[in-house]
Amino acid sequence: MRESVVLVLILLATGCGTQTPPVPPPPASETPSRLPSASRPTPPRHPAGKPSPAAEAKAHEVPYAGSGSYTVVRGGAPARAGQGDVVRYLVEVEGGLPFDGETFAAAVHRTLNDPRGWARFQRVDHGPVRVRVALSSPAMTDRLCLPLRTGGGLSCWNGTRSLINARRWATGVPQYDGDLAAYRDYMISHEVGHSLGHGHADCPGPGLPAPVMAQQSKSLGGCRPNPWPFPSRLKDRRTGRDR
Repeated sequence: MRESVVLVLILLATGCGTQTPPVPPPPASETPSRLPSASRPTPPRHPAGKPSPAAEAKAHEVPYAGSGSYTVVRGGAPARAGQGDVVRYLVEVEGGLPFDGETFAAAVHRTLNDPRGWARFQRVDHGPVRVRVALSSPAMTDRLCLPLRTGGGLSCWNGTRSLINARRWATGVPQYDGDLAAYRDYMISHEVGHSLGHGHADCPGPGLPAPVMAQQSKSLGGCRPNPWPFPSRLKDRRTGRDR
């Protein structure tokens, strides 16, 4: 009995005893919606919410705060061929971020004009426009997304801009299993989807492609990653038209 008491005292003295963890703050909202997100069904390769070591290294290259002001990427690009309305948009990049504006704008344009995307988008460098896609520092995102809480890591649609968090643009999320290009397609498709009037969606069933308007940055809800509004839409190679 004496030996047991001595052992307990030693463990407490060396800090081996467990402590009650602090209650975490409420999670940030991915975009302007109050709809609840589904819980993660299975643990990812890395702990939930924690990027891989490579992603953490990339995140350190992105400052928490940039210049606090945007520069419109000059020039434009035509909408893809096809039928339907054309959406005019422009691209902005906050100063002080380690990304080339023209490279970012080209990536956004490829995503928005993919046949699996929402519509046909024409990039311009002046108004009027339907949406502004803005690459933003975590500090700028946090400020412009209020009253939503993005926690330095999420993106949002704030009513005038699709704010793309530069740190997430640099690192991706664990549930995309290292496919940064696909996750970037998702970020653009999701936030611009809000500008077109689309709200959040839930996973329709385990193993199915996640709706692009699901909050995939927070959880897949049992679905598979999917960056596209219409993932099954194909382009007819003979005519170049969607089918």
